Amino acid sequence: MANHILSVLVENQAGALSKVTGLFSRRGFNIESLAVGITEKPEISRITIVVDGDERTVDQVCKQLAKLICVLTVMALDSENSISRELVLIKVNAQKARRAEIIQIVDIFRAKIVDVSRNTLTIESTGDNVKIIALLDLLNEFGVLEVARTGMVSLERGSDTINKQVERN
Repeated sequence: MANHILSVLVENQAGALSKVTGLFSRRGFNIESLAVGITEKPEISRITIVVDGDERTVDQVCKQLAKLICVLTVMALDSENSISRELVLIKVNAQKARRAEIIQIVDIFRAKIVDVSRNTLTIESTGDNVKIIALLDLLNEFGVLEVARTGMVSLERGSDTINKQVERN
């Protein structure tokens, strides 16, 4: 089993997300990551879904997704032909004596500190899952207090777009 990234364009209307995620729950699939947002066209939203499963099962889910009325197109993205990023906010225990160490780690990861309090630092970072996990692993030594992650967003590399498929239909 491996993680698969699905990019689903849907009509931007109430209930579309519920219909898409309902299909996954009915099939017994756990969604590892989910991100939704309006595209460059206000009437269309992009849902990026990361699921764990074998190729055959994910292909079957894609076919079932495509049958939903609100779904315009479904594309399985592979890591070689797509760019994927996630945003994470990490609140870490930051006593004065150890702040310099934390700041050094933040700099190495090209992250940034977005909030400072007497005893904590809140760090913002973007990147792929490997980078975010590595950053969290290093910060655990200081005491990670809270984590908020957006979920993966992905686009296909190059000039071809998933929107061209929508326009053809």
